[in-house]
Amino acid sequence: MSESPERPVPVSLLQAFWFWLKLGLISFGGPAGQISIMHQELVEKRRWLSERRFLHALNYCMLLPGPEAQQLATYIGWLMHRTWGGVIAGALFVLPSLLILVALSWVYLAFGDVPLVAGIFYGIKPAVTAIVVQAAWRIGGRALKNSWLWAIAAAAFVAIFALQLPFPLIVLGAGLLGYIGGQFAPQHFAVGGGHGAADRSYGAALIEDDTRLAHTRFRLPRLALILLVGVVLWLLPMGLLTLTFGWDGTLTQMGWFFTKAALLTFGGAYAVLPYVYQGAVGHYGWLTPTQMIDGLALGETTPGPLIMVVAFVAFVGAYGQPVFGGDSAFASGALAACLVTWFTFLPSFLFILAGGPLVESTHGELKFTAPLTGITAAVVGVILNLALFFGYHVLWPEGFAGTFDWVSALIASGAALALFAFKRGVIETIAGCAIVGLVGHLLV
Repeated sequence: MSESPERPVPVSLLQAFWFWLKLGLISFGGPAGQISIMHQELVEKRRWLSERRFLHALNYCMLLPGPEAQQLATYIGWLMHRTWGGVIAGALFVLPSLLILVALSWVYLAFGDVPLVAGIFYGIKPAVTAIVVQAAWRIGGRALKNSWLWAIAAAAFVAIFALQLPFPLIVLGAGLLGYIGGQFAPQHFAVGGGHGAADRSYGAALIEDDTRLAHTRFRLPRLALILLVGVVLWLLPMGLLTLTFGWDGTLTQMGWFFTKAALLTFGGAYAVLPYVYQGAVGHYGWLTPTQMIDGLALGETTPGPLIMVVAFVAFVGAYGQPVFGGDSAFASGALAACLVTWFTFLPSFLFILAGGPLVESTHGELKFTAPLTGITAAVVGVILNLALFFGYHVLWPEGFAGTFDWVSALIASGAALALFAFKRGVIETIAGCAIVGLVGHLLV
């Protein structure tokens, strides 16, 4: 690859604002696809930061509970423009998805099963499957640069697919293997496997491997301030909800339940969906099993983190039990969706803004980066499992005992061909598949 010797022009906060807004509107494909889009835009095209700096941040975000793609955006925004940069990047990654889901949730409840909408969803689901496969391929190509890391990825796949081990256990195991490997075979556990993608240069970047930024230095008073602000930002709305509706009120319980869910989302949305399903459907009865599945389809086909399905859950739960009276169904649902989004994503901002300086202080130190490199390799195996999960539910919607959906298979194959062979973009692929799916759904 040819390198550009010229360093990019410094980026203002306003320019970054428009980029993060655009990203929030086009971030389809789940975390793998979103991370792939950020790599293409920020490392390859715009060169806002180097490959190694990107992977170092990604490794940390993969370790955290919560939506890793949104946390990565927050981290890069903070790296470039301090605290406000991180807040803007993280918020714009979520807000478009929230607004879209509130609107779609209302349409879903108010107008029921519309054939036009069902047909569009029918085409988008196979496209999303192909997008996840392509993103897993891209991330694997960057992270799995030797047989050691391939072995960790394969072991993680077997652990989650065949043994059904919990993702936190897989993370701990991969981190331990990375630590041991960093001690006895350090050349294999440098970021990106020690060669290849991690050493690739797309030209001079604004933030290079060795760039040191004043605001990224660890300071204990700043850490204490961030944690104090975080506690206040959680206690204030929770206290108001408790005073207004009582501890057993619907909105109060939603805030508490999704705070706990936010701290259990190791491995992204699919790692926590069983917990959400058990609580929202089984314990609280906020929605039915069918509505939960439909909400997941909406989450899959809208931009932003897949965990935003919690906004749909909250909207449906409060819509059916209006907290302001019978005529306030929409207002109750919209308020619930906003509150749940707040409680779900607040920990993510705190993890990045509080932990970022600690992570930056470990940049280039193998004893810290080797465990995270092992974790990144394991996540590739987990993403492959996610792709199979998508494929199974798209191609056999009634299970293996049911019929094979050949139309969805053709759409998924066409999407894969568009992405891999013709290098088409995510938006183009999704739009094309939505049209084909609509036609196929109406004809079959």
